[in-house]
Amino acid sequence: MKIFTQQIPFDPAGRAVADTMPLKPGVWSVRFGSEKLMFSDEPPAPKAPGRGARIPSRDADVSPEQLHIVVQNGRLFQQHHPEVPVLHDRGRFLLVKLDPRDARKLAKEAETCYGVMPLAGEQVVFDEPAPAARAPVAFVKALADRVQRASVEASLKKLVSFKTRHSTSTTFSKAVTWARKQMKDMGYTTRLQTITVSGKSSRNIIAEKAGSGSGKRNVIMATAHLDSVNLKDGPAAPAPGADDNGSGSAGLLEIARALQSHHGVHDLRLVLFGGEEQGLFGSKQYVAGLSAAERSRIKAVVNMDMIGSVNTPVRSVLLEGAALSQTMIDKLSEAAATYTQLKVETSLHPFNSDHVPFIDAGIPSVLTIEGADNTNDRVHSANDTIDKVDYDLMVEILRMNVAFLADQIGAAPA
Repeated sequence: MKIFTQQIPFDPAGRAVADTMPLKPGVWSVRFGSEKLMFSDEPPAPKAPGRGARIPSRDADVSPEQLHIVVQNGRLFQQHHPEVPVLHDRGRFLLVKLDPRDARKLAKEAETCYGVMPLAGEQVVFDEPAPAARAPVAFVKALADRVQRASVEASLKKLVSFKTRHSTSTTFSKAVTWARKQMKDMGYTTRLQTITVSGKSSRNIIAEKAGSGSGKRNVIMATAHLDSVNLKDGPAAPAPGADDNGSGSAGLLEIARALQSHHGVHDLRLVLFGGEEQGLFGSKQYVAGLSAAERSRIKAVVNMDMIGSVNTPVRSVLLEGAALSQTMIDKLSEAAATYTQLKVETSLHPFNSDHVPFIDAGIPSVLTIEGADNTNDRVHSANDTIDKVDYDLMVEILRMNVAFLADQIGAAPA
C-alpha cells in the first residue's frame, strides 16, 4: 500500500474546496488541516487529465485496520513508544501503524498523556479555518485588553517557584492556598473541593461571581489544572510545570482579574483542578458531583492547558472539542480573528485534558491549547521551565478567551 498526499484548497470562508482527485471505492483517507492522505495500491485518478502536479507518494506496509490516530501531549506518545511506526507526524496529531489489540491496550494506558483511536473513513483530524473576523465591540475589546503580560508573568513566576505542584504534595497545597487567595482578593466567592487522587487527598479551587440577571441564570466556566508532574524522576522531583500547566493556571488568574468587575447577566465560574496529571481526577470528580439541574445550567466550558509555547512559525491556538462544542469553537474562532492575530486550528477529537469529562457529560467544552505542529518535548519533566514560555502567545490566547467569555456571560458596558 502507498500513501498519497494531496494539498486541499480552501475558499475564503475556510471551507475545504471539493477534492481535485476523486477517491476510488475502498480507498482510505484522512485529512490533517490542508493535507489529505490517501491509502491505496494505485494512485488516485486526476479529476482532469493533464492538470495538477504529481502527487507525492511513499510506501507503507500497512492495512486499513492498522491505521490509528494519536492525539498526544508534547511528544509523550513518541517518548513512551518509540517502537510504534509513525506514518505521518503533525506534532500533537500522529498517524501510526498499530495492530488493533495493541492499540486498545495503549488507549487505556495513559489517558492524560495521549489518546489512540482507529482511523475512520474520510476522517478530518483537524481543520485550519480561515479567519472570520467581525467588527470589534469596544467594551469587549477593553475587557480583552485588560490581559497584560506583567500580571501574567508575575503569576507564572509564583507558580513555578513551588518545587513541584504534584497533586498530593504539600507544595501543591501551598499553591492552592496562594491561588485561592488571589481570586478571593479579586472579589470572587471561593471554596475548596476535596478530591481523591490514587487514594490520597487533593483539592480543586472553585471561584464564582454571580451575574446580574434575574430568574434562572446560566453558568459560563473557565478551567485549568493547577498540578504539575515529573514522570521520569517521581512525585518529589522538581516539576516546575511552566507550560504544563502553569501557563493555563496563570491564565485563569488573569481571566479572573480581567472579568472581576463584570456586569454580565450570567454567572462566571472559574475552577483550578487538581489530579489532572494522574488521570483527570479533579475534573471527573467535579462533574460527577454535579446534580442534573446544575449540569443543565452550564452552557460553556473553556479549558486551558499548555498555552505558553510557540511551536509553529506563527503564534497559533488549537481549539479542541466535540460535535456538541461546535458552536463554541465557531465563536472562539471568531473572537480570535476579531481581537487577536492568532492562527486557529480546530479539532473534534477531544483527549487528554479537563474538557473531556464535561463533554462526556453532555456539557459543551473546548480545550484551548498552543498550536502544536512541532510540539515541544519538555512537558512532564524538570525541563518545563519558565524561560521557554512565550508571554505574547499567552496574552493572545487569553484575550481570545476573555472576549468569548464576556460574550457568553452577557457582559455589558459598565
